[in-house]
Amino acid sequence: MYHWVEDKDFLARAYHDCADIVNQLVQELKSYEIDARMNVVGSKKRNMITQNANEPIDFDFNLLILNADDYSKASDLKEDVREAYDTVLERNGWDDCDDSTSALTTKRMVFKKGNKTPFYIDVCIVKKNGYGLHRLIHRKTGFVNMDQWYWNQVPNSHDLRDKEAYLKPDYWTMVRETYLDKKNMYLQRPYDQDHPSFICYVEAVNEVYNKVRSGFY
Repeated sequence: MYHWVEDKDFLARAYHDCADIVNQLVQELKSYEIDARMNVVGSKKRNMITQNANEPIDFDFNLLILNADDYSKASDLKEDVREAYDTVLERNGWDDCDDSTSALTTKRMVFKKGNKTPFYIDVCIVKKNGYGLHRLIHRKTGFVNMDQWYWNQVPNSHDLRDKEAYLKPDYWTMVRETYLDKKNMYLQRPYDQDHPSFICYVEAVNEVYNKVRSGFY
């Protein structure tokens, strides 16, 4: 079951290293003529990092591609980002990333000194339009020539910041509780690959917001 990570010093140190690598990726992508921005996923911004028992902690980042529509094939975009990411990881002494369904995932890392909790980075490639955020999905079939790459809209994400501002601080404890509940709910669904931390966070904010607005709370 998921629980809150309480070691603030470890979180600050691990996040610093991870954010530095993702920022390097943003710079590396300029050589590919890709205009990108690093967006910190809500769970980290709001001190909502979780860990499942003693498993590794994942630090989630959205890589917002501002010129994503320049690519006619989403697969080409993800391959260019993956190639640039591996270059940055190698430069920093990390192994190559893995191409998962909705993210580029690093191998586990452990500090040589201090807290030995393993951690890794998930970078989700996203674009934004008037309807909100869209995640780049790589649906694998077992045969590369039959795989699918497509943009999947994150429901109710276009006004997320406004909803966050409305809920803070009075209802933020409810958001945290709902977020943790959702993480544990989806944990019980091992074949569910569509609910990483960011999606759980968006769902939690929207659920609490709708309940508050309807007078449920």
